[in-house]
Amino acid sequence: MSLNDTPSGERIHIGFFGRRNAGKSSVVNAVTGQDLAVVSQVEGTTTDPVKKAMELLPLGPVVIIDTPGFDDEGALGELRVKKTRQILAQTDIAVLVIDSQRGRCACDEELVGLFKERKIPYVLAWNKSDLAGKKAGEKEEENTASAGLKTCSIRVSALTGEGIYALKEKIGELYRAWKAEQGEERKLVSDLLTKGDQVILVIPIDKAAPKGRLILPQQQVIRDLLDARCTAVCIQEDNVKATLESMRKPPAMVITDSQVFARVQEDVPEEVPLTSFSILMARYKGFLSTAVKGAAQIDHLQDGDRVLIAEGCTHHRQCDDIGTVKIPRWLRTRTGKDILIETASGTGFPEDLTPFALVIHCGGCMLNEREMQNRIGRARVQNVPVTNYGTAIAYMNGILKRSVEMFPDLAEMLS
Repeated sequence: MSLNDTPSGERIHIGFFGRRNAGKSSVVNAVTGQDLAVVSQVEGTTTDPVKKAMELLPLGPVVIIDTPGFDDEGALGELRVKKTRQILAQTDIAVLVIDSQRGRCACDEELVGLFKERKIPYVLAWNKSDLAGKKAGEKEEENTASAGLKTCSIRVSALTGEGIYALKEKIGELYRAWKAEQGEERKLVSDLLTKGDQVILVIPIDKAAPKGRLILPQQQVIRDLLDARCTAVCIQEDNVKATLESMRKPPAMVITDSQVFARVQEDVPEEVPLTSFSILMARYKGFLSTAVKGAAQIDHLQDGDRVLIAEGCTHHRQCDDIGTVKIPRWLRTRTGKDILIETASGTGFPEDLTPFALVIHCGGCMLNEREMQNRIGRARVQNVPVTNYGTAIAYMNGILKRSVEMFPDLAEMLS
Protein backbone atom coordinates (compact mmCIF):
# COMPACT_ATOMS: atom_id res chain seq x y z
CA MET A 1 0.00 0.00 0.00
CA SER A 2 1.52 3.32 -1.04
CA LEU A 3 1.30 6.49 0.99
CA ASN A 4 -1.42 7.76 -1.34
CA ASP A 5 -3.43 4.59 -0.61
CA THR A 6 -3.26 5.02 3.17
CA PRO A 7 -6.87 5.23 4.44
CA SER A 8 -8.03 8.49 5.96
CA GLY A 9 -8.52 6.87 9.37
CA GLU A 10 -4.82 6.00 9.50
CA ARG A 11 -3.56 9.46 8.49
CA ILE A 12 -2.52 12.28 10.80
CA HIS A 13 -5.13 15.06 10.58
CA ILE A 14 -3.70 18.59 10.61
CA GLY A 15 -6.26 21.39 10.91
CA PHE A 16 -5.57 25.06 10.09
CA PHE A 17 -7.74 27.47 12.09
CA GLY A 18 -8.08 31.21 12.66
CA ARG A 19 -10.07 34.34 11.95
CA ARG A 20 -11.20 35.40 8.49
CA ASN A 21 -8.48 36.79 6.26
CA ALA A 22 -5.66 35.76 8.60
CA GLY A 23 -4.15 33.90 5.66
CA LYS A 24 -5.05 30.33 6.62
CA SER A 25 -5.53 29.24 3.02
CA SER A 26 -2.31 30.93 1.93
CA VAL A 27 -0.37 29.16 4.70
CA VAL A 28 -2.01 25.85 3.75
CA ASN A 29 -0.94 26.34 0.14
CA ALA A 30 2.60 27.22 1.23
CA VAL A 31 2.84 24.18 3.51
CA THR A 32 1.47 21.77 0.89
CA GLY A 33 3.33 23.35 -2.02
CA GLN A 34 0.16 23.43 -4.12
CA ASP A 35 -2.98 25.49 -4.65
CA LEU A 36 -5.13 23.42 -2.33
CA ALA A 37 -7.33 26.29 -1.17
CA VAL A 38 -8.79 29.29 -2.97
CA VAL A 39 -7.06 32.50 -1.87
CA SER A 40 -8.65 35.97 -1.97
CA GLN A 41 -8.50 39.32 -0.20
CA VAL A 42 -12.24 38.98 0.44
CA GLU A 43 -13.03 37.88 4.00
CA GLY A 44 -14.78 34.51 4.25
CA THR A 45 -13.52 33.08 0.95
CA THR A 46 -13.23 29.62 2.55
CA THR A 47 -16.86 28.67 3.15
CA ASP A 48 -16.49 24.94 3.91
CA PRO A 49 -13.66 22.79 5.28
CA VAL A 50 -11.32 21.71 2.49
CA LYS A 51 -9.46 18.41 2.92
CA LYS A 52 -6.46 17.03 1.08
CA ALA A 53 -4.81 13.65 1.64
CA MET A 54 -1.10 13.85 0.90
CA GLU A 55 2.39 13.05 2.14
CA LEU A 56 3.99 15.70 4.32
CA LEU A 57 7.53 15.25 5.54
CA PRO A 58 8.57 14.55 8.23
CA LEU A 59 5.20 13.03 9.21
CA GLY A 60 4.30 10.90 6.17
CA PRO A 61 0.64 10.34 5.17
CA VAL A 62 -1.55 13.20 6.45
CA VAL A 63 -4.87 14.92 5.85
CA ILE A 64 -4.55 18.70 5.60
CA ILE A 65 -7.74 20.58 6.53
CA ASP A 66 -8.37 24.25 5.74
CA THR A 67 -11.30 25.65 7.76
CA PRO A 68 -13.62 28.68 7.43
CA GLY A 69 -12.90 31.73 9.57
CA PHE A 70 -13.86 31.15 13.18
CA ASP A 71 -15.22 34.71 13.46
CA ASP A 72 -17.69 34.31 10.59
CA GLU A 73 -21.02 36.07 11.08
CA GLY A 74 -24.67 35.76 10.12
CA ALA A 75 -26.78 32.63 9.71
CA LEU A 76 -24.44 31.08 7.14
CA GLY A 77 -21.45 32.13 9.20
CA GLU A 78 -22.80 30.26 12.21
CA LEU A 79 -23.11 27.12 10.09
CA ARG A 80 -19.51 27.53 8.92
CA VAL A 81 -18.28 27.95 12.49
CA LYS A 82 -20.22 24.81 13.43
CA LYS A 83 -18.42 22.94 10.64
CA THR A 84 -15.10 24.20 11.98
CA ARG A 85 -15.97 22.91 15.47
CA GLN A 86 -16.73 19.52 13.95
CA ILE A 87 -13.26 19.47 12.39
CA LEU A 88 -11.75 19.92 15.87
CA ALA A 89 -13.11 16.48 16.76
CA GLN A 90 -10.82 14.84 14.19
CA THR A 91 -7.78 17.12 14.47
CA ASP A 92 -4.55 15.52 15.68
CA ILE A 93 -2.51 18.74 15.38
CA ALA A 94 -3.88 22.27 15.10
CA VAL A 95 -2.23 25.26 13.45
CA LEU A 96 -3.69 28.58 14.59
CA VAL A 97 -2.91 31.14 11.90
CA ILE A 98 -2.72 34.67 13.37
CA ASP A 99 -2.49 37.87 11.34
CA SER A 100 0.72 39.48 12.67
CA GLN A 101 -0.51 42.94 11.69
CA ARG A 102 -3.75 42.63 13.65
CA GLY A 103 -2.58 40.50 16.57
CA ARG A 104 -4.56 37.98 18.59
CA CYS A 105 -8.31 38.44 18.78
CA ALA A 106 -11.14 36.99 20.84
CA CYS A 107 -11.76 34.13 18.41
CA ASP A 108 -8.05 33.19 18.55
CA GLU A 109 -8.32 32.97 22.34
CA GLU A 110 -11.45 30.85 22.04
CA LEU A 111 -9.69 28.47 19.67
CA VAL A 112 -6.69 28.14 21.99
CA GLY A 113 -9.14 27.31 24.78
CA LEU A 114 -10.73 24.61 22.63
CA PHE A 115 -7.31 23.15 21.75
CA LYS A 116 -6.44 22.92 25.44
CA GLU A 117 -9.84 21.53 26.39
CA ARG A 118 -9.53 18.77 23.79
CA LYS A 119 -5.81 18.24 24.46
CA ILE A 120 -4.84 18.96 20.86
CA PRO A 121 -1.18 19.94 20.37
CA TYR A 122 -1.06 23.24 18.49
CA VAL A 123 1.23 25.72 16.77
CA LEU A 124 0.71 29.48 16.74
CA ALA A 125 1.69 30.54 13.21
CA TRP A 126 2.12 34.33 13.02
CA ASN A 127 1.45 34.95 9.36
CA LYS A 128 2.32 38.08 7.33
CA SER A 129 5.43 38.53 9.46
CA ASP A 130 7.13 40.14 6.46
CA LEU A 131 4.68 43.03 6.83
CA ALA A 132 4.54 43.22 10.63
CA GLY A 133 8.26 43.41 11.40
CA LYS A 134 10.64 41.15 13.25
CA LYS A 135 8.99 41.59 16.66
CA ALA A 136 5.81 39.78 15.59
CA GLY A 137 5.26 36.68 17.68
CA GLU A 138 8.38 37.08 19.86
CA LYS A 139 6.32 37.60 23.02
CA GLU A 140 4.32 34.48 22.19
CA GLU A 141 7.56 32.52 21.84
CA GLU A 142 8.39 33.49 25.42
CA ASN A 143 4.91 32.71 26.72
CA THR A 144 4.74 29.26 25.17
CA ALA A 145 8.33 28.21 25.75
CA SER A 146 7.54 26.93 29.24
CA ALA A 147 4.46 25.02 28.07
CA GLY A 148 6.51 22.07 26.84
CA LEU A 149 6.27 20.46 23.43
CA LYS A 150 2.47 20.55 23.18
CA THR A 151 2.53 24.06 21.79
CA CYS A 152 4.92 26.50 20.20
CA SER A 153 4.92 29.76 18.29
CA ILE A 154 6.59 30.62 15.00
CA ARG A 155 6.77 33.56 12.59
CA VAL A 156 5.81 32.72 9.00
CA SER A 157 5.05 34.44 5.73
CA ALA A 158 2.93 32.62 3.19
CA LEU A 159 4.00 35.25 0.65
CA THR A 160 7.79 34.94 0.99
CA GLY A 161 7.98 31.40 2.37
CA GLU A 162 9.69 32.56 5.56
CA GLY A 163 9.27 30.05 8.37
CA ILE A 164 7.21 27.55 6.32
CA TYR A 165 9.85 24.80 6.47
CA ALA A 166 10.30 25.42 10.20
CA LEU A 167 6.52 25.27 10.65
CA LYS A 168 6.40 21.81 9.08
CA GLU A 169 9.25 20.69 11.34
CA LYS A 170 7.43 22.05 14.41
CA ILE A 171 4.24 20.22 13.43
CA GLY A 172 6.20 16.96 13.20
CA GLU A 173 7.99 17.63 16.50
CA LEU A 174 4.76 18.30 18.36
CA TYR A 175 3.02 15.25 16.95
CA ARG A 176 5.90 12.91 17.84
CA ALA A 177 5.98 14.31 21.38
CA TRP A 178 2.23 13.85 21.74
CA LYS A 179 2.37 10.26 20.43
CA ALA A 180 5.20 9.47 22.85
CA GLU A 181 2.92 10.50 25.70
CA GLN A 182 0.20 8.12 24.48
CA GLY A 183 2.41 5.09 25.08
CA GLU A 184 2.98 2.09 22.84
CA GLU A 185 1.24 2.09 19.48
CA ARG A 186 -1.85 -0.12 19.37
CA LYS A 187 -1.96 -3.20 17.16
CA LEU A 188 -5.02 -4.81 15.66
CA VAL A 189 -4.12 -8.41 16.52
CA SER A 190 -0.42 -9.14 15.93
CA ASP A 191 0.54 -8.50 19.57
CA LEU A 192 -1.63 -11.51 20.53
CA LEU A 193 0.26 -13.85 18.20
CA THR A 194 3.75 -15.21 17.63
CA LYS A 195 5.75 -15.53 14.44
CA GLY A 196 4.57 -18.44 12.29
CA ASP A 197 1.03 -18.62 13.73
CA GLN A 198 -1.80 -19.47 11.37
CA VAL A 199 -4.98 -17.40 11.58
CA ILE A 200 -8.22 -18.14 9.74
CA LEU A 201 -10.08 -15.10 8.42
CA VAL A 202 -13.74 -15.69 7.57
CA ILE A 203 -14.75 -13.20 4.88
CA PRO A 204 -18.26 -13.50 3.43
CA ILE A 205 -18.62 -12.60 -0.24
CA ASP A 206 -22.23 -11.48 -0.51
CA LYS A 207 -24.20 -8.54 -1.88
CA ALA A 208 -22.74 -6.25 0.78
CA ALA A 209 -19.14 -7.10 -0.17
CA PRO A 210 -17.55 -4.49 -2.46
CA LYS A 211 -16.89 -5.96 -5.91
CA GLY A 212 -13.25 -6.79 -6.56
CA ARG A 213 -11.91 -5.82 -3.13
CA LEU A 214 -12.08 -6.40 0.62
CA ILE A 215 -13.42 -3.96 3.18
CA LEU A 216 -10.86 -1.90 5.07
CA PRO A 217 -10.77 -3.81 8.43
CA GLN A 218 -10.12 -7.05 6.55
CA GLN A 219 -7.27 -5.47 4.60
CA GLN A 220 -5.76 -4.02 7.76
CA VAL A 221 -5.88 -7.31 9.66
CA ILE A 222 -4.22 -9.15 6.76
CA ARG A 223 -1.45 -6.54 6.63
CA ASP A 224 -0.96 -6.70 10.41
CA LEU A 225 -0.64 -10.49 10.24
CA LEU A 226 1.85 -10.33 7.38
CA ASP A 227 3.95 -7.75 9.24
CA ALA A 228 4.08 -10.17 12.18
CA ARG A 229 5.17 -13.03 9.88
CA CYS A 230 1.93 -14.91 10.53
CA THR A 231 -0.10 -16.84 7.94
CA ALA A 232 -3.56 -15.55 6.99
CA VAL A 233 -5.93 -18.21 5.65
CA CYS A 234 -8.86 -16.41 4.00
CA ILE A 235 -12.07 -18.40 3.52
CA GLN A 236 -15.83 -17.97 3.32
CA GLU A 237 -18.24 -18.98 6.07
CA ASP A 238 -19.31 -22.24 4.40
CA ASN A 239 -15.73 -23.54 4.39
CA VAL A 240 -14.78 -23.19 8.07
CA LYS A 241 -15.24 -26.80 9.12
CA ALA A 242 -13.41 -28.26 6.09
CA THR A 243 -10.51 -25.85 6.52
CA LEU A 244 -10.10 -26.71 10.21
CA GLU A 245 -10.12 -30.45 9.40
CA SER A 246 -7.44 -29.97 6.75
CA MET A 247 -5.01 -28.21 9.09
CA ARG A 248 -2.26 -30.19 10.84
CA LYS A 249 -2.82 -28.25 14.04
CA PRO A 250 -5.55 -25.86 15.18
CA PRO A 251 -5.13 -22.23 14.15
CA ALA A 252 -3.94 -19.68 16.68
CA MET A 253 -7.17 -17.74 16.14
CA VAL A 254 -10.26 -17.41 13.95
CA ILE A 255 -11.40 -13.91 13.00
CA THR A 256 -14.80 -13.57 11.36
CA ASP A 257 -17.03 -10.94 9.87
CA SER A 258 -19.64 -10.06 12.51
CA GLN A 259 -22.59 -10.85 10.25
CA VAL A 260 -21.77 -14.58 10.18
CA PHE A 261 -20.67 -14.82 13.83
CA ALA A 262 -23.46 -17.22 14.80
CA ARG A 263 -22.76 -19.63 11.97
CA VAL A 264 -18.98 -19.61 12.34
CA GLN A 265 -18.95 -20.19 16.09
CA GLU A 266 -20.81 -23.48 15.58
CA ASP A 267 -17.87 -24.84 13.55
CA VAL A 268 -14.98 -23.48 15.65
CA PRO A 269 -13.97 -25.65 18.65
CA GLU A 270 -14.17 -23.94 22.04
CA GLU A 271 -10.41 -24.20 22.55
CA VAL A 272 -9.72 -22.05 19.46
CA PRO A 273 -9.92 -18.28 20.13
CA LEU A 274 -12.69 -16.67 18.09
CA THR A 275 -13.34 -12.98 17.57
CA SER A 276 -14.42 -10.55 14.85
CA PHE A 277 -12.91 -7.82 12.72
CA SER A 278 -15.23 -5.31 14.36
CA ILE A 279 -14.17 -6.26 17.89
CA LEU A 280 -10.51 -5.96 16.88
CA MET A 281 -11.24 -2.55 15.35
CA ALA A 282 -12.84 -1.37 18.61
CA ARG A 283 -9.71 -2.53 20.43
CA TYR A 284 -7.50 -0.75 17.90
CA LYS A 285 -9.47 2.49 18.30
CA GLY A 286 -9.21 2.23 22.08
CA PHE A 287 -12.83 1.73 23.19
CA LEU A 288 -13.36 -2.03 23.41
CA SER A 289 -13.94 -2.07 27.19
CA THR A 290 -16.58 0.65 26.76
CA ALA A 291 -18.19 -1.34 23.95
CA VAL A 292 -18.35 -4.48 26.11
CA LYS A 293 -20.05 -2.58 28.94
CA GLY A 294 -22.43 -0.89 26.53
CA ALA A 295 -23.55 -4.16 24.94
CA ALA A 296 -25.11 -5.25 28.23
CA GLN A 297 -27.63 -2.41 27.86
CA ILE A 298 -29.31 -4.36 25.04
CA ASP A 299 -31.14 -6.57 27.54
CA HIS A 300 -32.42 -3.51 29.41
CA LEU A 301 -34.10 -1.86 26.43
CA GLN A 302 -37.83 -1.18 26.80
CA ASP A 303 -40.73 -0.47 24.46
CA GLY A 304 -40.33 2.96 22.92
CA ASP A 305 -36.60 3.28 23.66
CA ARG A 306 -34.60 5.01 20.94
CA VAL A 307 -31.39 3.39 19.68
CA LEU A 308 -28.94 5.26 17.47
CA ILE A 309 -27.07 3.16 14.91
CA ALA A 310 -24.16 5.24 13.62
CA GLU A 311 -21.58 4.75 10.90
CA GLY A 312 -18.44 6.77 10.23
CA CYS A 313 -18.77 6.61 6.44
CA THR A 314 -21.53 6.84 3.86
CA HIS A 315 -22.24 4.03 1.42
CA HIS A 316 -24.97 2.71 -0.83
CA ARG A 317 -27.51 0.82 1.29
CA GLN A 318 -28.21 -2.78 0.29
CA CYS A 319 -31.58 -4.47 0.75
CA ASP A 320 -30.24 -6.37 3.79
CA ASP A 321 -27.91 -3.63 5.08
CA ILE A 322 -26.28 -4.44 8.41
CA GLY A 323 -26.88 -1.05 10.05
CA THR A 324 -30.39 -0.28 8.88
CA VAL A 325 -31.85 -3.78 8.53
CA LYS A 326 -29.93 -6.60 10.22
CA ILE A 327 -29.00 -5.04 13.56
CA PRO A 328 -32.49 -3.55 14.11
CA ARG A 329 -33.98 -6.97 13.35
CA TRP A 330 -31.60 -8.73 15.74
CA LEU A 331 -32.28 -6.16 18.47
CA ARG A 332 -36.04 -6.62 18.26
CA THR A 333 -35.70 -10.41 18.16
CA ARG A 334 -33.36 -10.45 21.17
CA THR A 335 -35.39 -8.05 23.32
CA GLY A 336 -38.93 -8.66 22.09
CA LYS A 337 -39.47 -4.92 22.48
CA ASP A 338 -40.79 -2.24 20.15
CA ILE A 339 -37.54 -0.28 19.78
CA LEU A 340 -37.29 2.93 17.78
CA ILE A 341 -34.25 2.95 15.51
CA GLU A 342 -32.51 6.07 14.23
CA THR A 343 -29.44 6.09 12.00
CA ALA A 344 -26.56 8.48 11.34
CA SER A 345 -23.70 8.28 8.89
CA GLY A 346 -20.60 10.23 7.93
CA THR A 347 -20.31 13.51 9.81
CA GLY A 348 -23.94 13.39 10.95
CA PHE A 349 -23.21 12.11 14.47
CA PRO A 350 -25.52 14.05 16.86
CA GLU A 351 -24.17 16.45 19.47
CA ASP A 352 -27.03 15.60 21.85
CA LEU A 353 -27.23 11.88 22.58
CA THR A 354 -29.46 12.07 25.65
CA PRO A 355 -32.64 11.02 23.76
CA PHE A 356 -31.07 7.61 23.12
CA ALA A 357 -31.03 4.59 25.42
CA LEU A 358 -28.11 3.10 23.48
CA VAL A 359 -25.67 4.01 20.70
CA ILE A 360 -24.36 1.23 18.44
CA HIS A 361 -21.48 2.49 16.31
CA CYS A 362 -19.66 0.82 13.44
CA GLY A 363 -16.01 -0.16 13.91
CA GLY A 364 -14.91 3.32 12.82
CA CYS A 365 -12.36 2.16 10.26
CA MET A 366 -12.82 5.36 8.23
CA LEU A 367 -12.50 7.63 11.29
CA ASN A 368 -9.19 8.50 12.87
CA GLU A 369 -8.65 7.52 16.50
CA ARG A 370 -9.23 11.04 17.82
CA GLU A 371 -12.64 11.41 16.16
CA MET A 372 -13.72 7.96 17.28
CA GLN A 373 -12.62 8.70 20.84
CA ASN A 374 -14.47 12.02 20.65
CA ARG A 375 -17.72 10.27 19.73
CA ILE A 376 -17.33 7.64 22.43
CA GLY A 377 -16.37 10.33 24.95
CA ARG A 378 -19.46 12.37 24.04
CA ALA A 379 -21.65 9.38 24.87
CA ARG A 380 -19.83 8.80 28.17
CA VAL A 381 -20.22 12.43 29.27
CA GLN A 382 -23.94 12.29 28.51
CA ASN A 383 -24.27 8.93 30.34
CA VAL A 384 -25.47 7.12 27.23
CA PRO A 385 -24.26 3.49 26.87
CA VAL A 386 -22.33 2.92 23.65
CA THR A 387 -21.15 -0.24 21.91
CA ASN A 388 -20.15 -1.22 18.38
CA TYR A 389 -21.42 -3.56 15.69
CA GLY A 390 -19.23 -6.57 16.39
CA THR A 391 -19.55 -6.40 20.17
CA ALA A 392 -23.33 -6.02 20.00
CA ILE A 393 -23.69 -8.90 17.53
CA ALA A 394 -21.49 -11.18 19.66
CA TYR A 395 -23.56 -10.27 22.73
CA MET A 396 -26.87 -10.98 20.97
CA ASN A 397 -25.49 -14.35 19.81
CA GLY A 398 -24.42 -15.23 23.36
CA ILE A 399 -20.73 -15.50 22.50
CA LEU A 400 -19.33 -12.15 23.64
CA LYS A 401 -17.36 -13.70 26.49
CA ARG A 402 -15.74 -16.13 24.09
CA SER A 403 -15.03 -13.32 21.63
CA VAL A 404 -12.98 -11.34 24.15
CA GLU A 405 -11.44 -14.15 26.21
CA MET A 406 -8.00 -13.41 24.75
CA PHE A 407 -8.18 -10.02 26.50
CA PRO A 408 -7.85 -10.94 30.22
CA ASP A 409 -9.27 -7.68 31.64
CA LEU A 410 -12.41 -7.95 29.49
CA ALA A 411 -12.97 -11.66 30.10
CA GLU A 412 -12.83 -10.91 33.83
CA MET A 413 -15.42 -8.15 33.37
CA LEU A 414 -17.87 -10.66 31.90
CA SER A 415 -17.23 -13.48 34.35
